[in-house]
Amino acid sequence: MPTTRLSPAVLAAIGFTVLAWASAFIVIRGVAPEIGGGALALGRLTAGSVAIGALLLVTRRWLRPSGREWALLVLYGVAWFGAYNVTLNLAEHTLDAGTTAMIVNIGPILIALGAGLFLGEGIPRWLAIGAGVAFTGVLLIGLATSVFGSGGRIDVAGVIWAVASAVTYAVGVLAQKPLVRRLPPVQVTFLGCVIGMVACLPFAGQLVAEASVASSAALWGVVYLGVVPTALAFTSWGYALARVPAGQLGISTYLVPPLAILAGWLVFREVPGVLAVIGGVLCLTGVALSRRRPRERVPASSRISAGTPR
Repeated sequence: MPTTRLSPAVLAAIGFTVLAWASAFIVIRGVAPEIGGGALALGRLTAGSVAIGALLLVTRRWLRPSGREWALLVLYGVAWFGAYNVTLNLAEHTLDAGTTAMIVNIGPILIALGAGLFLGEGIPRWLAIGAGVAFTGVLLIGLATSVFGSGGRIDVAGVIWAVASAVTYAVGVLAQKPLVRRLPPVQVTFLGCVIGMVACLPFAGQLVAEASVASSAALWGVVYLGVVPTALAFTSWGYALARVPAGQLGISTYLVPPLAILAGWLVFREVPGVLAVIGGVLCLTGVALSRRRPRERVPASSRISAGTPR
């Protein structure tokens, strides 16, 4: 599969997105003790909707979505903004930031599998092999010890929530890709964020109750999550996705887990257990294997005419 040459603007958008999303795992981990998963998702999406709305007013670009695009927008908003944020927050109540990031990063494999099953792209041999390796890694992470990696209870629930985050992330990307082909990325991000916020409104009571007693640091954390990893980073991701193939762009997310592990160690002194790290390496290896393509066989006559050694 040919790769697309990336312009400086696209590279900057990808770099910012990766750093912002890596930081989100750290901030969520810090806010989790004070604000629950659903409430944090609603607060983040509310702040994000306001911030993206301001960006939309600046760009002043708006196209009327078609009926099919509205259906995709609803799926995109509910899956990636709503369900993804809730499940990610719940996962980080018991898993460290790095372990969560490693599990969520199986998303590219799920995207490829979804495209193969539902978009008629098929499931090549290397995709099947990579999926098997990656999910073996998830199982190893599920058997790993506590978030401090120093021996403790096994938290299967956190792993399940993280896998659910990866699934909803994949669904969101599959729904988003057709949208940014025609609609402005800022508009797509704004509508997705608002739809996700509406989907999380049942957590409004929880948000009010917990925010009233939360520390100022936790409240600023919610605002940060809404403005930087949501409003700005999702917009920069949409900008890049409109100019780069989804598969090629997905490779950039390989950088998120190691950045999250490093930041988690620096901020919380939390390091994934050895078994969790091995599982995470298997996850990333599986994603890499899934992107391999079989070599095209060149006819012997072509090799001879091209002067290729026999």
